[in-house]
Amino acid sequence: MLASNIFFDPLVHMLGGVLTGIHHIIPSYGWALIALALVVRVVLWPLSDMQFRSMAEMQKVQPLVKALQAKHKSDPQAQNAAMMALYKEHKVNPLAGCIPMLIQFPILIGLYWAIQGQLSSFQNEHWLWIGSAISQHFPNIFATSLAVPDVVLLVLYVVSMYFTVRYGSPPSQDPQQAQTQKIMAIVSPAMIAFFGFKYRWASALYIYWLALNVFTVAQQYIMFRRYGLIGGKKDVAVPAVATAALAAEGPKQLNGAVTGSAAASNGKRRYRSKKRSRR
Repeated sequence: MLASNIFFDPLVHMLGGVLTGIHHIIPSYGWALIALALVVRVVLWPLSDMQFRSMAEMQKVQPLVKALQAKHKSDPQAQNAAMMALYKEHKVNPLAGCIPMLIQFPILIGLYWAIQGQLSSFQNEHWLWIGSAISQHFPNIFATSLAVPDVVLLVLYVVSMYFTVRYGSPPSQDPQQAQTQKIMAIVSPAMIAFFGFKYRWASALYIYWLALNVFTVAQQYIMFRRYGLIGGKKDVAVPAVATAALAAEGPKQLNGAVTGSAAASNGKRRYRSKKRSRR
C-alpha cells in the first residue's frame, strides 16, 4: 500500500496531525478539511508563484520562439539549438513551470492517505446536508456521514475540476495546444467521476478536494492578473537579442513576431480615444 511507503509515512503522519490540530480549533471535520485546504494552498503559494512567473516569462518570448521555429522548420537540430540559446539569453527555463507541480505531488498523495487514515473519525461526522434528515431518506445520493460517498459533492468536485484544468494555464495562441487544453478539461473531470463512482470515495475527500480547487481557481485568477496573463496590461518586451537571433529571417517575420502586440495595443488606444471624442 502506498501509505505504508517509507517515503510517505512521515508526510502522512504530519498532515494527519495538522488536520487533528485544526479540528481541535474547529470542532467540525467538514469545516476543518476546508481550513486544511486553505492552509495547504497558502503554504504552496510560493511554488505556484514560481510556476505562473515562469508562464509569464515563456509567454513573453513566444513571438521569438515562433519566428525561430519558422526559420529552422526544416532543421530540427538547429531549431533546438537556437531555442536553447534564446532561453539562455532571456534567462527562461521552460521546465520551471513543471518543477512546482512535481514538488506538490507528494503532498497531494500524503493528504489523500492522511484523510483515508482518519475515516473512522468521520463515521459520525455531519456537515451541512451530510447526515441530515434528507440523507436518511436518500442515502444513495446524500451521504449519511463524512465516511461515505456523496453524489452531490462528487458532481461539484467534477465541475470544479473542469475549471481548474481549463484555466490552469493562460489561453494558448497555438490552435493545437488550445484544443488539447479543452480536451484535457473534459477528460480529467470525466476520469475523476468514473473513479469516484467506482471506488466510492468518502465525502470527506470530496470536501477537501472541492475546497482546494476553489482556492486554486481563485489563486490562478490572482496570478493571471499579477503577471498580465489575462486582462490588464500585457507587454511583450523584446530585448536586443531579437535582432541577432532573427536577422537572417527578414523584416516580415521579425515585424510579425515582435510588433504584433504593439499594433494591437495602439489600435485599442485609438478606439478608446474615438469613443471619448464622441462623448
